[in-house]
Amino acid sequence: MPKPARAIQQLPPSTLAAIEKLGADLAVARLRRKESLKTWAQRMGVTVPTLLRLEAGDPTVSVGILASALWLLQRDAELGQLAAPEQDGGAIELDVREAIELGKSRAQASAEARLRRLQEGR
Repeated sequence: MPKPARAIQQLPPSTLAAIEKLGADLAVARLRRKESLKTWAQRMGVTVPTLLRLEAGDPTVSVGILASALWLLQRDAELGQLAAPEQDGGAIELDVREAIELGKSRAQASAEARLRRLQEGR
């Protein structure tokens, strides 16, 4: 078996736990629909071992296979929102900080300009 990519090896424990939960949730969804591993795997176009890896939360399973499982659950539309800019809290926070700094520097420049005008008017 090939060695996992360094990116997979560097995943934080919380991310690995989230992937495992997703896999377990997919297994529950399949079972609630009373679908066998074999049938579900055939519908997804994968092997049973691959489906088992997905349901076990193996982070090396491709995003395409995950998308296929979500499609079967009619949840694939949510994929388009996972990294949407309007959902990117980190970038939004940076934008707000930059706006605050810009506002402060403009206020400072305006105050300095007023002070210069007052001093020139004397």
